[in-house]
Amino acid sequence: MSWQPSYSWTGAPAEFNGTDAAYGGDSVTENLNQWYQPGDQAYILVSSCMVLIMIPGIAFLYSGLSRRKSALSLIWVVMMSFSVVIFQWFFWGYSLAFSSTATNGFIGDLRHFGLLNTLAAPSPGSPLIPELLYSFYQMMFCGVTAALVIGAVAERGRVLPAMIFVFFWATLVYCPLACWVWNVNGWAFNYGVLDYAGGGPVEIGSGLSALAYSWVLGRRHERMMLNFRPHNVSLVTLGTILLWFGWLGFNGGSAFGANLRATMACWNSCLTAMFAAMTWCLLDFRLAKKWSMVGWCSGAISGLVAATPASGFIPPWASVVLGVITGICCNFGTKVKFLVKIDDSLDVFAEHGIGGIVGLVFNALFGASYIVGLDGVNNGLSGGWPDHNYAQLYIQVAYIVATSAYTFVMSAIIAKLIDLVPGLHLRASEEAELLGMDDDQLGEFAYDYVEVRRDFLAWTPAHGDPHSDGHRIIPQHGIEEHQNMANTNGQAVLQAKHELQAEQEKVGASTRAPAKELAAENRASSST
Repeated sequence: MSWQPSYSWTGAPAEFNGTDAAYGGDSVTENLNQWYQPGDQAYILVSSCMVLIMIPGIAFLYSGLSRRKSALSLIWVVMMSFSVVIFQWFFWGYSLAFSSTATNGFIGDLRHFGLLNTLAAPSPGSPLIPELLYSFYQMMFCGVTAALVIGAVAERGRVLPAMIFVFFWATLVYCPLACWVWNVNGWAFNYGVLDYAGGGPVEIGSGLSALAYSWVLGRRHERMMLNFRPHNVSLVTLGTILLWFGWLGFNGGSAFGANLRATMACWNSCLTAMFAAMTWCLLDFRLAKKWSMVGWCSGAISGLVAATPASGFIPPWASVVLGVITGICCNFGTKVKFLVKIDDSLDVFAEHGIGGIVGLVFNALFGASYIVGLDGVNNGLSGGWPDHNYAQLYIQVAYIVATSAYTFVMSAIIAKLIDLVPGLHLRASEEAELLGMDDDQLGEFAYDYVEVRRDFLAWTPAHGDPHSDGHRIIPQHGIEEHQNMANTNGQAVLQAKHELQAEQEKVGASTRAPAKELAAENRASSST
């Protein structure tokens, strides 16, 4: 089901035929900007910067969802993963994903190694923008996806092996996935898969990769799971707002021009996010009888995830339905980790993996060719069932299965191989986990009062405590210095209490004697 761009009713843009076209043009002999509209270039540059804002948004989101003692480490791994991606994308990532000279349909070649031959030629994604701008925009996509994946290390993973994982994961997982569906020679592209802004490479890629990494990493210790809750809901909310803002550049910019399709994608993104957020809140309210800010944030993110593959294909009314269905599926999807016994601590799979799958299926059911045509370039793509293309559902399902299987298996293999290298074990020690990743891995803290941080499991049940279940909780989990501190503080408090009681007894004794003498005098005077 291969297709080629066509401009049957809009007219083709100016054909790029600059000097040294094979190498991206020669700016010494001609003005390479003449082939492109300044407005389109400006819009994609701004969209790229908006997508960049999503990365600190993910960092704040993950930090707020974690416990206080690991809050800073999650910000660090998210931001450092983006640093790794910038190098990888410049080094060979863009070439492996988008070089048009490779014809194997699976992964590109090294034609654009180090951004060679990447300048003013029309981009693989659209003739409306140059390849140099396209490569920069797509780098942000890879950075966001890596940041989502790395949340799997939460509260128990070492940061150095995680960064090595990011480099090889971007090379062996993300680049092939992007090549499949966005490269003109990719097998999914030529089968006619409908994936607007990355339901496969970004959402399924992040959700299944995080699940695989969590599986290799192992579960957090069960005692650590008691009384678990996000330590800072304000950070969760801030991260969600930054993500929503950036997502409008993520989905809107995927139209690759300042056009009506970009506007439609932004409208659909907001509709899907809001209805998913309301649905998630209602589902949580039915159980707790209280409204949840974390529930609103989770629902909004899951809606934005589902809009990623679908916002450029479906009409607004379908986005409303998509939001409701996504909110339900992703909310119940948070229970999957308990069924498979994989500690996906930040629910990356539930929100991104499942949300991406739902969005891809909706493209087959509600995708419309007139939405595609809003970009001003009729590229020959038909929609799904509204255009009587009933086979599209099978194509979408096959793409989902292939993407999910490849992502999970390859990510697990990469993580396991890194874990086997001496000195690169993925998991921190139990003592480090109990102490916190901020202290163990960074030596810095999100909060200066980390030494008095709450440690719920240090509250050993007292004798006769109605909440005691009879099990023995090891004092301070074997962390000697913490136990000594607790013992010292406890003894000091007890000693001070005894001294205060003794002082009160002395004061009481000294006041009781004069009182007795005064009472005796009063009785004597009254008798006379």
